Amino acid sequence: MIKVSDYLDPRLIMFMETASRDEVLLGLVDLIYQAGKLKDKETFYQAIIEREKIMSTGIGMGVAIPHAKLAGYHDFFIAIGVLRNGVEWNALDKAPVRLIFMIGGPDDRQTEYLQILSSLTHLIKDERIRKKMLTLNSPEIMMELFRGLEAK
Repeated sequence: MIKVSDYLDPRLIMFMETASRDEVLLGLVDLIYQAGKLKDKETFYQAIIEREKIMSTGIGMGVAIPHAKLAGYHDFFIAIGVLRNGVEWNALDKAPVRLIFMIGGPDDRQTEYLQILSSLTHLIKDERIRKKMLTLNSPEIMMELFRGLEAK
């Protein structure tokens, strides 16, 4: 079983106050870029936006999982955005989104990507875990939460 925590980095966890989906996406892309995980910030951002145009990545439960897979990347990464107030995301259940998990990585490792998505979805289906995440205010504590959940 793939561990989500293996793809997390405290530098990629952000607690945000923002007004729109696009501001959230841009903020997370910028965070990933600042951490040195992106080769080309604009290309990655455009890939994220294009994916949203196909279908909203708001999966329901107050969660969105925007993602982009591009050539030339060697490893997957997950950035987490926690919003104080929910934003409109055109989610499947029409509820505002407060937890965003942005996944990026290589375009030639579909199996690994699906395993990451499956592991992440399994964790965030639990309402107690989602509620706990919304109470956190430190990247390190968020990392500890995921490590603790995966140690069970």
